[in-house]
Amino acid sequence: MTAMDAAERTAGTVRLRIVMPHQLRALARVTGEVAVEAAAPVTVRTALDALEAAHPALVGTIRKRDTGQRRAMIRIYAAGEDLSNAPVDTLLPAIVTSGHEPLQLVGAIAGG
Repeated sequence: MTAMDAAERTAGTVRLRIVMPHQLRALARVTGEVAVEAAAPVTVRTALDALEAAHPALVGTIRKRDTGQRRAMIRIYAAGEDLSNAPVDTLLPAIVTSGHEPLQLVGAIAGG
């Protein structure tokens, strides 16, 4: 644990790594995974809130603006678990909130 990690934990925030599909990275104008800080305890909702606060261009792309519901074509995975249909107040696994694994947003593939 670095001094920065310790300072973040005592301040009640967690640094999350988030992997997004190319289209969302292009909107956010980032490359690779992004890091955001979220208030602990981190849930699906607070992680997405932190991502949208850091990258406002993503507001409305992952969740509907009016309802806050996840868009059907975006899936959410943490530590190999599909949290797409989990309640938004589901806590993220420790392996994700510790920064060892990223939260993954995946664009669903449709077609036939």
